[in-house]
Amino acid sequence: MNTKKLAVCLLVLIAMTSVTLIVPASAVGKGEWIKAYTVEDLDSGQKLIEVDFATDTKPNVLSPVLAGEKVKVTFTIDVFTSGEGDLNLRTNMRKAEGESQFWQLISTDYDMGGNYNPAGSSTYFNWKEGTFEMTCIGQVSAVTKPVNVTLVGLYGPTGTTLDKIDVMVLTAEGSDFENLYDQKEARLQSLIDSGVASGYTQMYENVLNESRALQNEGLSEEAISLLQAIPNSGEPLGSALEIILIPVIGVAAAAAAVFAVMFLRARGKNSYTRMVIEDQIKDLEGLTLRASKIDRTMASNLDSVKDRLKRLVGM
Repeated sequence: MNTKKLAVCLLVLIAMTSVTLIVPASAVGKGEWIKAYTVEDLDSGQKLIEVDFATDTKPNVLSPVLAGEKVKVTFTIDVFTSGEGDLNLRTNMRKAEGESQFWQLISTDYDMGGNYNPAGSSTYFNWKEGTFEMTCIGQVSAVTKPVNVTLVGLYGPTGTTLDKIDVMVLTAEGSDFENLYDQKEARLQSLIDSGVASGYTQMYENVLNESRALQNEGLSEEAISLLQAIPNSGEPLGSALEIILIPVIGVAAAAAAVFAVMFLRARGKNSYTRMVIEDQIKDLEGLTLRASKIDRTMASNLDSVKDRLKRLVGM
């Protein structure tokens, strides 16, 4: 009996020891290990993103990070406990032109150890308790659509993600889209507040949603074109005919945008998709004609979207 009790005690002790060696990996990106950081354009020095998790709950995005941009990330890591093995820093950026290394330790009172290699995109350092500040300089890779990129990642000895700095990287056209989208979104809210016909504001929102879908597919030019089809003035105030007809027009324009995405994905491979788009263009032509009796500006803009779809299929 005593032997069994001793065995149980040993198992409990081993389990407790194992638990104490597990690296906390919760709250990734919430300031668990990386307590503060700033991202700035390396060439201009313009601050793009900043956060101090002691006072902020999420990063303050001042300007988008663009594909191909050279950035400097300055960050503070709090290693709140010592452990066995080395911790790992990694970046998904490539080495910036004119730079010989990625990492530079700013603090002078933290020993990174013999495995620290500032020239490597992945480097290791001593897992010992302490706080230090350092920078990571690199060039963001080219992307064709908005994508999350890990500028700095902190990992445990077994590869467990402890914390990381992820940012949304946009193309130059993607940045233009975001600026225009914000303007249109603010305009929509002002229309709702001023009592513009609900059918019109619903159409407006549909177009916004579809433009976002296009942008997420990397079709920034088409997304911008769709946003530009929304008139900047002359919104209807609520006649029965407008409330009935305008949402139909908006849905048709949104559907046309979706079919455009389908076509671009299967260009040259799927004649059925081409046929569907051609039918959609015919429907849009009829709705544009009807819209001209209500809002000539809207009709003209929808006609422009229709022509763009025609060019996509070679009509």
